[in-house]
Amino acid sequence: MSVSDPGLTATDTDIEASLRPKDLTEFVGQQRVRQQLELVLAGAKLRGTVPDHVLLSGPPGLGKTSLAMIIAAELGSTLRVTSGPALERAGDLAAMLSNLSDGDVLFIDEIHRIARPAEELLYLAMEDFRVDVVVGKGPGATSIPLELAPFTLVGATTRAGQLTSPLRDRFGFTGHLEFYAPDELATVLRRAAGILNVELRADGAAEIAGRSRGTPRIANRLLRRVRDFAQVQAGDAAAAVDRAVARQALTVYDVDELGLDRLDRAVLTALCRSFGGGPVGLKTLAVAVGEEPATVEEVCEPYLVRIGMLARTASGRVATPAAWQHLGLAGPAAPGADPGLFGD
Repeated sequence: MSVSDPGLTATDTDIEASLRPKDLTEFVGQQRVRQQLELVLAGAKLRGTVPDHVLLSGPPGLGKTSLAMIIAAELGSTLRVTSGPALERAGDLAAMLSNLSDGDVLFIDEIHRIARPAEELLYLAMEDFRVDVVVGKGPGATSIPLELAPFTLVGATTRAGQLTSPLRDRFGFTGHLEFYAPDELATVLRRAAGILNVELRADGAAEIAGRSRGTPRIANRLLRRVRDFAQVQAGDAAAAVDRAVARQALTVYDVDELGLDRLDRAVLTALCRSFGGGPVGLKTLAVAVGEEPATVEEVCEPYLVRIGMLARTASGRVATPAAWQHLGLAGPAAPGADPGLFGD
């Protein structure tokens, strides 16, 4: 079983897979987590045992799935992949666990969304490599213990706070992935450019990295779109990507110099123009931009808050002075101030 983005075509998925690092030496960034993970894996190999279960947390696109694949590769083990939402019943998980071989790595993406019955079955499997299968119903039900092959569970979550304490405490190693610095993203882009046979100049890599929101997945996606633009404009598959080309391409794709896209700017524009900078409720703001509240909250807000353009308050969402400045708008007048102070 595998997990993929439903918005990706088979070709896109193949490209994504080809850009993933194959071992820890190829993995760029996250130095602290890499060092800790190396120790966990090396210690297990020296002892000849399976490593402790691993929990990887952090925002989407930072490399949690890649690290799970690397863990399996470093151990020379088979990787089994599933996701939390796919495990709706305990029987689904029991069937998967019973098919694991000695030393396999089970990767559960978005593990915080696993159903409670499956989660409770997972407790015993993680601790004792055993599950209790209940046969029958009511007073005649019988619990049959089923021994499992020793395995390593790698869980990935974008919302570590939603994990229950019993589940979180059963992981022997927890690593939190941070957003990437621009120079780290430039390294990611140079590696990807080599795989994609794109001539990426240093200034072009820096330009794309600066608009990638600190996320390798976004950086690689933007590189592919810039590659398309460069090749079509030049009529040459070997066209080089420099800063000027990157800027022109990303302008076409509505990605500005801070990495804001059309929806990000629509949220800020509605907040500033329609609601005077706020505060305004999430649902009202979502209606104003024609999106679902969950989309605004989960896709736009985290980055806007991180770069200091939007603040969440008890009264609602508020635009910061940086948002007004980025949109080229005059900020709202302070209470009691001369209305002409900030212009119309």
